[in-house]
Amino acid sequence: MRVRQKQQIGGIFNQLQTKTNRPFLLWAVTGAGKTEMVFPLVESVLSRKGRVLIASPRRDVVIELDPRIRKAFPDAQVVTLYGGSRQKWEQGQITLSTTHQLFRFQEAFDLVIIDEIDAYPYHGDPMLYYAADKCCLPGAPKLLLSATPPRELQREAKRGKLEHARVPVRYHRHPLPVPKLLRSPKTHELLSTGKLPATLLALLRSSLERGAQIFLFVSRISHAEPLAKLLMKKLNTSLIEATSSHDTQRAEKVKRFRRGDCRLLVTTTILERGVTIPKSDVFILNADSSLFDEASLVQMAGRAGRSADDPNGKVYFFGSERNGSQLQARSHIRTMNSIARKQGFLLPDPGRKEKR
Repeated sequence: MRVRQKQQIGGIFNQLQTKTNRPFLLWAVTGAGKTEMVFPLVESVLSRKGRVLIASPRRDVVIELDPRIRKAFPDAQVVTLYGGSRQKWEQGQITLSTTHQLFRFQEAFDLVIIDEIDAYPYHGDPMLYYAADKCCLPGAPKLLLSATPPRELQREAKRGKLEHARVPVRYHRHPLPVPKLLRSPKTHELLSTGKLPATLLALLRSSLERGAQIFLFVSRISHAEPLAKLLMKKLNTSLIEATSSHDTQRAEKVKRFRRGDCRLLVTTTILERGVTIPKSDVFILNADSSLFDEASLVQMAGRAGRSADDPNGKVYFFGSERNGSQLQARSHIRTMNSIARKQGFLLPDPGRKEKR
């Protein structure tokens, strides 16, 4: 897999060099290691005394990326920019930033990499697209990264109008965990009655007993704290916390979750990207909510099974009904697994069957 991956990345770089002023899409499943895939491109630009920009719409993703880039390129000057960051106006060989920080730059970079292009607020904002374009030096390439590209980019890629490479497998060569769709009342009903489905509690206990940490996603910020309190009571543990975009202690809670001091984190889609826990299971309540589309469900499901030591993490979609987004997300994951299997990327496992 590694050899084929390096060959593919080498081909990407050749195309980026010869087809400047045109974006290139790297469409890689969650947990494929797409950040590490672009390291040869970054290294090549640095060797020519060029400057590299790596941007993401999400502050949490930028913060998580900072130590990885500094470790991979210890001799490079790295500047990290986001709302509240300590660095402000320094110039670096590698600049990490949120996409809102891109308005600072004009024709400044020899390589521009935009990660998570489908994420809010970048997706659908023409001004941020403009900011990303104007950061490029004349003729400089722009690389787009995503596990769930917007539909219009998927169509352009399939029609040959957008140069792209698809990576349908994670680095450990195990298939993506396929979500199980289960019935449950809506979250506000659970909170109003103070009762949780027996199936939900049994599966949560099973995850805790196997030593996994749990992402439990909810569709509304107002549900996070009350649900965490209810779960503490039902599961008889205090190692449960809640966070959201409104939480001023979010960064510290995520650190505790990473350390294992928190076993179950109730959260919103603010943590659908950028946080990797080696041994984790994913539970999504109100998976049929209109606030969850195919891409967000795939991203949340992608928190599970990322480690080679625990590649078969569990994913559960709980909802009062099955809707198009849930079915499309499950189909998306199965399709990537099928492509990976047909291309010989997956480790042999003849006894494995994907269950409905």
